[in-house]
Amino acid sequence: MGFFSDLKEDLSQAVNELMPDEEKETADLEDAAVSLDEMLENIDAIQLDETATQENENPEVEQETAKEADAELDGVDIESMLESVLAAEPAEEESSVKESKGAERTMDSYNTRTVSDETAVITGGMTITGDILSEGSVDVIGCVNGNIDILGKLNVTGYINGNSKSAEIYAEGAKINGMVESQGAVKIGASSVIIGNISATSAVIAGAVKGDIDVRGPVILDASAIVMGNIKSKSVQINNGAVIEGMCSQCYAEVSPTSFFDDYKPEVKKAKK
Repeated sequence: MGFFSDLKEDLSQAVNELMPDEEKETADLEDAAVSLDEMLENIDAIQLDETATQENENPEVEQETAKEADAELDGVDIESMLESVLAAEPAEEESSVKESKGAERTMDSYNTRTVSDETAVITGGMTITGDILSEGSVDVIGCVNGNIDILGKLNVTGYINGNSKSAEIYAEGAKINGMVESQGAVKIGASSVIIGNISATSAVIAGAVKGDIDVRGPVILDASAIVMGNIKSKSVQINNGAVIEGMCSQCYAEVSPTSFFDDYKPEVKKAKK
């Protein structure tokens, strides 16, 4: 290795000392410089090969390198690294769970709606195709082809082709084709026609209903009422002139006829001799 270093230095010095004492052609000088550069590059390559060979042949160097690597590994706390990795994975799972709960939060906000004092009016010349969702009241004078779900009162004098859900429902001269569900009272005027089931806490019916009526409070059928369906209620008042085709059951009454007769045990008297 020392021989090649000395040779490289001698060649470099020779190149530096070369002076064009005699006139030479420029092409010859450039060729000589290129040849010297190639020789220097070959010498550098030979030195690198010798160094690599010496490192491979020297087992002590390899052992020292391995010891240094083991020392670096000994200084690393593997348990803490595993804990950090395991802690990072639940964080990613929590983020995905939060995203999946986005829809649930939207439904919770829907269920916790508050009643508004605003009233939307669907005029007589207006036709709505689609569902209606509101926190206030709605007056339907025109036509709605869709479901209605509101927190306020629903006043209908027009047409509804769909289910209706509200706090209270008043229908006068209305035509409703769908289920009617009220959290409070339902009042059906004389000129109203409903084709669908009715669910409420109380009902006053003077129009025509084709469907079952399920009311946990009282049901009053006016003289002009026409009901084609079963009635479940706490009590029923049927005025003279009302027409009913179906069964009436006061299943929500305080007194249950079924339980009364099940508990009833007739006394058997023995004949006197």
